[in-house]
Amino acid sequence: MVYIQEAHSSDVWQMPSNIHDKVIIQTAQSFDERMEVASSCVRKLGIKIPAIVDDMNNSTERAYTGWPDRIYLINRDGRVVLKTKPGPFGFNPSHLDKELQRITPHGTS
Repeated sequence: MVYIQEAHSSDVWQMPSNIHDKVIIQTAQSFDERMEVASSCVRKLGIKIPAIVDDMNNSTERAYTGWPDRIYLINRDGRVVLKTKPGPFGFNPSHLDKELQRITPHGTS
């Protein structure tokens, strides 16, 4: 997982649902701030996969058109084997499950 710039920061495009859920985050002004928000996100959502943080130039987001969110699966050879439409409404996480089952040898977790 790559944490990119906040999609619905309170100082840019705050969603009413974020206010209701008490998820009010300003745009990070430094990499350390972005790291803090990403770390909080991983903890609160119970994310179990490795997570890294995009740089302040948003290099990964731009290279993969990941805003506001998108699912990519990159195989061991570094090839993209799944690229969903942008989320949250443009992708279905079950596509990732299906593709992982397809490319993972049986008996391997």
